[in-house]
Amino acid sequence: MAGSVNKVILVGNLGRDPETRRSNDGNPIVNLRIATSETWRDKATGERRERTEWHSVVIFNEGLATIAEQYLRKGSKAYIEGQLQTRKWQDRDGHDRYTTEIVLARFRGTLTLLDSQRNGPPPADDPDQYGTTTTRESAPKNNAYADRKGGSYSEDLNDDIPF
Repeated sequence: MAGSVNKVILVGNLGRDPETRRSNDGNPIVNLRIATSETWRDKATGERRERTEWHSVVIFNEGLATIAEQYLRKGSKAYIEGQLQTRKWQDRDGHDRYTTEIVLARFRGTLTLLDSQRNGPPPADDPDQYGTTTTRESAPKNNAYADRKGGSYSEDLNDDIPF
């Protein structure tokens, strides 16, 4: 294989409010803790079981950091798309430690608010200056082209091949 893919997609709930700090050059860095859960029925006992995984998310993308700061709160449901990264650091005793995080880099990543909160941002029809579309609802957007023309995009497609 010539290439590789490092992409993580999460849909989960925030375990606490976002934590924001600033880098040395003043850019926001937002840390999130996202919980994802799976449920199943135990075959032996018939009991319903649940397992929750906690994920650390770091947002370096300035536009998405602003959205996270303003609209995400503990319990908010969000769709996150980023890359998995492991970093090395030292604790107070000088021991090496490793942390694996989902990172939304400066010009990459997606954050979609899935809660239908009244005080959230309006759904965006166009990508922001960072190339990311941020919405509050998980429902698909209406096709803006179809709304203007009164029909669907597929009606405009010509079956003739131009070559």
